[in-house]
Amino acid sequence: MTDLTTQYMSIKKEVDLAVQRVLESGRYILGPEVEAFEKELADYCGTQYAVGVASGTDALILALLGCGVKPGDEVITTPFTFIATAEAITHCGAKPVFVDINPQTYNIDPQQIEKAVTSRTRALLPVHLFGQPAPMDDILDIARRNNLKVVEDSAQALSAEFHGAKTGSIGDAGCLSFFPSKNLGAFGDAGAVVTNDPQIAESVRLLRQHGAKTTYVHLMPGYNSRLDALQASILRIKLRHLERWSNARRERAALYNRLFSEIENIEPPFISENSLTSANYYTVRLCRESINRGHLRQYLSAKGIETAIYYPLTLHLQEAYLCLGHKPGDFPESERAQEQVLSFPMYPEIEREQIMEIVESVKDFIKAN
Repeated sequence: MTDLTTQYMSIKKEVDLAVQRVLESGRYILGPEVEAFEKELADYCGTQYAVGVASGTDALILALLGCGVKPGDEVITTPFTFIATAEAITHCGAKPVFVDINPQTYNIDPQQIEKAVTSRTRALLPVHLFGQPAPMDDILDIARRNNLKVVEDSAQALSAEFHGAKTGSIGDAGCLSFFPSKNLGAFGDAGAVVTNDPQIAESVRLLRQHGAKTTYVHLMPGYNSRLDALQASILRIKLRHLERWSNARRERAALYNRLFSEIENIEPPFISENSLTSANYYTVRLCRESINRGHLRQYLSAKGIETAIYYPLTLHLQEAYLCLGHKPGDFPESERAQEQVLSFPMYPEIEREQIMEIVESVKDFIKAN
């Protein structure tokens, strides 16, 4: 699905020098390397603050806590996402309240959000799924009218834009993941919270380091969620290449779109007006039941073509969230998507010829079946 080795080899000298610099410094946790990365990341995202943390999941947890989410609160989000989105709400002691998706974008449907707002709702947690920005204008309008915080799950959407603004910079806080396969990937787990709110930034800084503002003086119970200097040094190098890599992803997504649009009953990704996708994943919808997704994956695998399903079981049907009392049919668009989506290899270095081979292989399978 991605080729991290090829990307590393393209910037090997820069990365190796950065790592060597950190090893020789003796500063491995937080410190000047992390501070420099935070400033560069905030500048890129168009926010006043960026706070590095240990993972994208931690970014979600600490951002929600920084926005005042507490036990007994409710946070509205989508069931069609990776479990970390809802997991973060649960770890704050709050209740995830699911709202179905727009079938075109796979993102949360704002028309259904307001119906889910109660007196216990504290925040909205939209996900920019696959790198496609959620409809933030509608979401912010609902939030303002109901006095709610907005935390963006931008784990798959760094470099994406909504009406010219970088995702993550639009709500009260944005949460980024630097998992290796992301557009900006570390060499391990890493994440960040970006925000324009000084109080949220300060809360996340305290929470990431055991609630301590100074060494051994703790203002609150916190977490061990510090970004290490080695990851920050690598991310600083890769951030310089992010726009080039993101443009390459978009070009490759456009080629996929053109080729797949020629195949009946395969729906390429929809791009909303005034939005710029990060193209983190390339996901199509198989609209015809006769296209057996499992058989297609086996056929492609035999040709050396990897595929993935993001996501095969929506969160309201996961055992971890059966306690919420949902049943099949409660969120029909999410359930339909889980049966029909299929993701193909996507990374900046994938060759045009490889994409053409992938699509031709899909055509061959459909013709034979």
